[in-house]
This record gives sequence, structure tokens and C-alpha cells, in this order.
Amino acid sequence: MAEERRFLSASGVPIALRRRQHSASCRELAVRGPRLQLRSLSAATSAVWLAAYGLFALCENSLVLSAAIFITLIGLIIYLHFVKIDQESLLVIGSLGIQVTSAYASGKESTTFIEMGQVKDVVINEAIHMQKVIYYLCILLQDPEDPQGVSEVVPLFQSSKPRLDCLIEVYKSCQEILEQRKTAPQSSEIK
Repeated sequence: MAEERRFLSASGVPIALRRRQHSASCRELAVRGPRLQLRSLSAATSAVWLAAYGLFALCENSLVLSAAIFITLIGLIIYLHFVKIDQESLLVIGSLGIQVTSAYASGKESTTFIEMGQVKDVVINEAIHMQKVIYYLCILLQDPEDPQGVSEVVPLFQSSKPRLDCLIEVYKSCQEILEQRKTAPQSSEIK
């Protein structure tokens, strides 16, 4: 069962939250930002190449045109492969852990897995950025030396930056699975 809802990011860009429930203790939550627009990409490339052609006309050195083409292509490859993230997803499996995946515009995926034993909680945190309060979802990792402490904070959806209404949807889904995990061992001990 999958459902998709539309939201806005912190910067006002439309994003989509897709929720897919694989089982009672397994949910996938994916936030997809807008795809790379060919129009803006073409405009930026044309501007760089026109500026290079203007420099070529002034200095009559073909190296300027070659360098502009080369730099533009290398910059585009770097942008698509390392910067532009199309989708960020969170796969929460109550018995195993949480998998965080970022899918780049080039097709490359970056995945991190956090074992459920390390997860202390999933919370919505707030920060002040440029005279504005922004909210973000993060995973609190349990400190192995101090069970009440937090060893690390892992922020989620850093690229798409969903607004609070979207984060609340993700938070509730995560908390439902975390609550199942917390109550499951207690119910088996009672028997």
C-alpha cells in the first residue's frame, strides 16, 4: 500500500512524500524533490559558452572556448553525481534498523544503515538559520557507555528540507514502528 502527498520544502519548492507500508513493522518513506529542469540547465550552459565566445572574440584564443566547454562538462558531471539529490528515503524495519538512502540525479545512490539497537529515538529538532526557524528530523543514536545518553545525532532529509507538516507525517510513522519495538519485548516477557 503506497500513498503520495504533496508538501513544500523550507524554501517553498514543491516536494512529494511517498509512504509505502511493506508490513506492520516495515515502512518506507521517500521525499522526492523537483527533477532537474532541462531549461535551467540549458540556460546556464549557454550563458557560460556565450561568455567564453565573447572572450574568444576579444583575445582570439581557441583555448578559451575549449576550456569553457571542458569546465562546463566537468562541472555538470560533478553537480549531477555529487550535489543534486532527487530523492531521499527512509526504510524503517522494526526488527532490524533504519536505512537512509539518497538518490542522486546521475543515478548514484548513497545508503547508510543504522541498527535498531543503536537507535535511541527519532525526533523533530529545530534550528535557527538566517533569521528563520527551520525544523529537521533526526535519529538519536544511543551512547554505548551511557544508556541514557546520546552519542550522535543523524539528521535526515538534508537536501529536500521538508517543512514541519511533512516532517510530522514521517515522525508519526517512525514512532509507530519504534513503539511496536518497545512494547514487543515487554509483552513476550509477561507470557
